[in-house]
Amino acid sequence: MRQVTLTAHVPAAQAGPVFDTLADFGRYPDHTDAVREVVVRQAEGGALDSDWAVNFRNGVLRWSERDVVDAGERTITFAQTEGDFDRFDGAWRVEQVDGDVVIRFEAEFDLGMPSLAPLIDPIAARTLVENLQRILVGLTGPATTFSGG
Repeated sequence: MRQVTLTAHVPAAQAGPVFDTLADFGRYPDHTDAVREVVVRQAEGGALDSDWAVNFRNGVLRWSERDVVDAGERTITFAQTEGDFDRFDGAWRVEQVDGDVVIRFEAEFDLGMPSLAPLIDPIAARTLVENLQRILVGLTGPATTFSGG
C-alpha cells in the first residue's frame, strides 16, 4: 500500500469558494487537461458517485468512487468502488490560514501487483502527485504552490 500526501498553498484566497470549486468534480475537465472526464451522480445518504477518466503517463486511468462532501468542515472523503486500482481512497481538506487557503490531499492506493510494487508504486505515486498539481493549478490558478508529495 502506497501513501500520497500533497499540500497546496493558494495565496490571497477564501476557503469557501476554493472548496466549492474543488467539490465541483464535473467541471474539472474545464479547468485542466489532466482530467478527461468526470461523471457525477447523486447517491444515497447525500453522497456522490463519480466516474473518472484521468491521463496517467502514456495512458488513461479509469475508476469510480463514492464521495462524501462536507461543506461545513470543508472536507471530501472518497473511496474507489471499482476501477484500475485495487484500492484508492483518501480525503481532501480545505482550510483558511490568515489570507491564504491550504488544501491538503491524502490518499492510499494499491495497484494490485505485489511483485512489481517496489518498481511501479513510486512511479505511480509521483505521477499521481504531478497530476494533482496540474489539476489544482487549473482549479485555483498559477500562483498556487506545493509541498509534500
